[in-house]
Amino acid sequence: MMAYDSSNIFARILRKEIPARTVYEDDFALAFHDIAPQAPKHVLVIPKGPYISIADFGATAPSDEIAGFWRAVSKVAEQEGLTQDGFRLISNSGSNSGQEVPHFHVHLFGGTKLGPLLVKNS
Repeated sequence: MMAYDSSNIFARILRKEIPARTVYEDDFALAFHDIAPQAPKHVLVIPKGPYISIADFGATAPSDEIAGFWRAVSKVAEQEGLTQDGFRLISNSGSNSGQEVPHFHVHLFGGTKLGPLLVKNS
């Protein structure tokens, strides 16, 4: 596994070097609006620790960080009004998935009826 790059944009947002439109923060996670939303509601939730992907997070984060992060994701979904009508949660992992920032994060999408998750390639 590659080493964590502490200069990635999410690490810089965590250090408050780059502003974000924060919607939630606790000891384990930070949530903020995506700068290029793909749905009426599009929020990113990132753990505060230096994890590259969900595989890295699951393998190396202490259990209190894992539980705290997923509780934060649930709180954000509720706070943003996504739980009643439903939402999509996505985490890309690695280059084949389209992960652009090498810091584990999840996308919460909602606020409208969402289309198919994947489009089949011919």
